Amino acid sequence: MTRSSGAMRFLIRALVSLSLLAAVGFLLDGGEIVGRLRAMHPGWVTAALALSVLQVVASAWRWRYTVGRLGGNLSLSRAVPEYYLAAFLNQLLPGGVLGDVARAWRHARDAASEGDRDHGGRAVSAVILERVSGQVVMAGVAGVSVLLLLRASGTGASVWVGLAVVATSLLAAGPLWRRLRAVPLLARVADDLRRGLVDGGALAVQLCTSLFVVGSYLAIYLLSAAAIGVDTPWHVLAPLVAPVLLTMLLPVSVAGWGVREAAAALLWGAVGLAPAEGVAISVAYGVLVLLASLPGGAVLALTLRTRRGRSRRGDPSPDGSDVPAGASPHPASRWEGAEFPAGRSPG
Repeated sequence: MTRSSGAMRFLIRALVSLSLLAAVGFLLDGGEIVGRLRAMHPGWVTAALALSVLQVVASAWRWRYTVGRLGGNLSLSRAVPEYYLAAFLNQLLPGGVLGDVARAWRHARDAASEGDRDHGGRAVSAVILERVSGQVVMAGVAGVSVLLLLRASGTGASVWVGLAVVATSLLAAGPLWRRLRAVPLLARVADDLRRGLVDGGALAVQLCTSLFVVGSYLAIYLLSAAAIGVDTPWHVLAPLVAPVLLTMLLPVSVAGWGVREAAAALLWGAVGLAPAEGVAISVAYGVLVLLASLPGGAVLALTLRTRRGRSRRGDPSPDGSDVPAGASPHPASRWEGAEFPAGRSPG
């Protein structure tokens, strides 16, 4: 992807986000939404930001664990600031994946400096698998939430249909997995999946860690509701959260803005709650996620300052910018066409 096409994609997504936000603000009571946001309670905001720290540490630990499962090495003290940096970049850059590309690249660079021959492939695989672990759990939680909402609305038949679909998918997974492993090009991917997510107790570790991370996303959303003074009981709001956050996976906006709010308006209205309330909670959540990613901005500033210092001294650049012409600069090419939810998206 060229720089001009990347800028165009970012512009289109920004327009989609702004258009959707303008639409929900026009169709609903925009004044009420803004008023709620202005009255955010600092105590609940502080609680949400504190929980986000635990969330990042748990996510970074999951990344470190996945790297170790694939035979690599990554310290937690290195993983945490890198995760913050990735989250910050995903909030600002087009594509919703460039922060993770940078995270994989920088880890590959560090591993290469330590003599790891397969640093590129392992670094990319670890980041992808770590994110897949979280997204699968988020999708599962969203599926359970939908079933609960359908059951609450009295559509019992839909619940059984949903369970039948899940059961069929599980039964088909085994044969499909064996066929994929038979394709030479996918053999390495299948092996990484097995080692990183399944074998040797990895599945239990990945599941527990991802459940905590996903649970923290849901909790921050509920704390956002408390921060703006929403008095709807949490047990009523909880099943609505995961389906709304899952819409952030759609690669059509910037950091999920607009899509998340439109989905909240529709879902809140569908269950008989005020759509403006759902939009206000989602906007508050987006603001808190942005604030929570700001430590990544400090990491970026420190990185740029270090780079300028090395440049003035004439030292080789540690970020790969001094890669010889014709050499493969970094493993980011393996991410071309990939999509992850923008920002510190769910999972």
